[in-house]
Amino acid sequence: MNLRVGEPLTYWQVLPLVEAAYDVADTTMEGEMDSTFFLTKEKNWIPHTYPCRTAYIAERRDRPLEPQPLPDWRAARNVLPMGSPWLDLSGFWFRPTRIRGWARTAIRAEQAGKARLRAGICGAARIYVNGDSAGWLSPATRNAMDETEFEAELQAGDNDIVFQFEDLCERDAVIRLSLVWLDGPDAQVGYPFTADPETVREVERALEAMHLDRAVYDGEAIELVCPQPFTRSVTARVEVAGHFMSHGLQRYQLELPAGAQRASLCESRELPADYRYFDITFDHDGFVTDLRLGAEITRRTALGAPAAELHDRIDETLAWIAANAESDTERALACLDEGSEAMRATAERIIEAELPAIEQCYDCADFSLVPLLWARTQHGHRLAPALVARIDAAILDYRYWMDEPGNDVQWYFSENHALLFHTACYLAGHLHPQARFRRSGRTGAEQRETGRQRLMAWFDHFEKAEMAEFNSAPYFPIDLKGFTAIFALGPDDDLRQRAARAIERLATIVANSAHQGVLTGAQGRSYQHSLCVADTLELTGLARLLWRTGSFGAHVHCLAQLALCLRDHGLTLPESLGQQACWQDDEGQEWAYQQGENGFARLYHYKTRDTAMGSTARYRWFEWGYQETLIHARIGTDPHAQIWINHPGERVQAGFGRPSFWGGSASIPRVQQYRSLAIVVFEGHDSQPDFTHCWFPTPAFDEWRLNERGAAARSGLGVLALTTSEAPKLMKCGASAHHELRVPGQRSWWVVRLGRGFSAEAFLARYQLPLVREQQAWVVEDPEYGRVLFHDDGRVEAEGRLIDPDAFTLAGQRELLAD
Repeated sequence: MNLRVGEPLTYWQVLPLVEAAYDVADTTMEGEMDSTFFLTKEKNWIPHTYPCRTAYIAERRDRPLEPQPLPDWRAARNVLPMGSPWLDLSGFWFRPTRIRGWARTAIRAEQAGKARLRAGICGAARIYVNGDSAGWLSPATRNAMDETEFEAELQAGDNDIVFQFEDLCERDAVIRLSLVWLDGPDAQVGYPFTADPETVREVERALEAMHLDRAVYDGEAIELVCPQPFTRSVTARVEVAGHFMSHGLQRYQLELPAGAQRASLCESRELPADYRYFDITFDHDGFVTDLRLGAEITRRTALGAPAAELHDRIDETLAWIAANAESDTERALACLDEGSEAMRATAERIIEAELPAIEQCYDCADFSLVPLLWARTQHGHRLAPALVARIDAAILDYRYWMDEPGNDVQWYFSENHALLFHTACYLAGHLHPQARFRRSGRTGAEQRETGRQRLMAWFDHFEKAEMAEFNSAPYFPIDLKGFTAIFALGPDDDLRQRAARAIERLATIVANSAHQGVLTGAQGRSYQHSLCVADTLELTGLARLLWRTGSFGAHVHCLAQLALCLRDHGLTLPESLGQQACWQDDEGQEWAYQQGENGFARLYHYKTRDTAMGSTARYRWFEWGYQETLIHARIGTDPHAQIWINHPGERVQAGFGRPSFWGGSASIPRVQQYRSLAIVVFEGHDSQPDFTHCWFPTPAFDEWRLNERGAAARSGLGVLALTTSEAPKLMKCGASAHHELRVPGQRSWWVVRLGRGFSAEAFLARYQLPLVREQQAWVVEDPEYGRVLFHDDGRVEAEGRLIDPDAFTLAGQRELLAD
């Protein structure tokens, strides 16, 4: 089929990136914590510029790359589209890093002629057509693609389109190359590969259909399912790792005989309890390309039931972290607390491996520094003197805030990072009161006072606004990391008391937003690895520790510290939170509250013994999204029997987009909820992916049904029904096979209804509820609630009640309703 106007070129070869540190003179930055940094309308452009970016702009913006001889492509990686309209090399770089690279695609023209093309890049690129320079652009813009149009003389047959490109990577970096056909002679998408086209097509069909046999493994062997098997024997290399903040990597070899529809990857017991990505590199008769899949690895069955007494659960938590958590400073703290010589040696090895990131001020080094300060303060006498000296040198040399000189890309602006910077400053100054801190020039006593004042101001903001990244499962533990360290180690009673209140407040939010101990609610920041899990969320471990429900995951930020606060430092939490977190009452709990600066997130949650659903009551309707998950529901007692609905930010699964395929929405839907009923209305943009979708994990349900108007599922006594604007499609192949429902179009609607005591089929028949538009409201006629009006101003009216987001408060309102 001939190329059409606006069609992207999607088959690429790319050479390995050449990376080099991008160092500028140490300097200070202007700015302060920005609790609304992600509330932007310009497609998530982040309004903060590091000195390294300023220098890079001066060097590169609007200046063409110097032409270079075309490279040798024999070491190139072959990249298939997998649904993506561009070549995506995005990732995470913890220090300022300049990358340079080469990539190429191809056009096959029926006859010679002039073509018009549009190229896109974030950093800088020069484009060559058949070896001749044809265009360039150099916006040097962080994470926001600019485009330029250019003309190129095509020859009849294959045409080689080469990008010479570079960019500056600052922590999360969007590295995307785009080439779009606009006009020219009859032409088709070409392959830049040496392999024959039929081989490429066979590999593409196979990879697009592949998936793992489960999304959650609890001791089972992990198998790769191949609905479109290869016609030849294929070898593969497999690398299994966590997200960009995780540690540890396992490697495997894989053989796929011709025609094989399944192949064994590895035993899940060999992997950490975490969400793991499986990067699989296939070699099909010399044609080599990659696929990424993901799954949660849990230890729920092996762990068994939690202990009845809190002191036993504290011991269990600390022992599990010391033996099984990732090798970071939170685990080192648990190891030192355990007390054995073997554990002390393990802690020293972990600290030695973690110190370089702190010494070089890597982004997220503040996450490591706070537990290290705890370990140094309480267990320094147990560490080798040389290691203690190195720790102290790192503490005195660290950059604690942007007003101190440095050259790094630490993220100072979000409230969770700001809390940890100030906590580290406060505790480090207290640890070394007489020493001189190199970057600030302050004594330790002065550094402590600076940290104290900043923490007091931080708590002033928190107590008025709480979490900008509202309800976010990954960020509760980060805040708790700071609060518990202040509570355990802080020398000032006023700060310790504020930290204790903050710990209790976050625990209360989690308890009210949880179902059977597992967080269920709208989230201001979410990722695939924090959504497609239940057992290995750190908040599930927190629920096990505090409320006797849940499991442990390997990636922890605060659990060891919280356990130590409960055991050694006098922290107590209300016993009533356990009842709220593990709701077993006959009534339903309605919980309405607000979060963020000026209450920009109005949040609503309703749960019964068998169901729970949380949503944003009124939030940025139809604006460009970031990483927000706006509705989340759960049924039954299986923690994995959950759904959420979003508009994907990118078509490739397991990508680095913000928003991504599952984490966030390209366009934010209108979401409104009344008790166990909610509507989700999308008004997306034509440039965004052409479907909305729902995480619908059929293996986690006891039964499920699908028809031309929606779907239903049951887990235990809990049941849910979905009604959709068009017939939903259950994906049966690809990375989300049997876990994803799609509705076509950027503009669609979903109605969600939860209940209890029905079969899936009976509930679908009773509660498949159309959404009707009336004057300034969407309306649902519900068999139980009657006429429910979802007003355009955000209010919801039903059963003689009015739910008004303007009335939501920071403290929140709990109400028990007959269910």
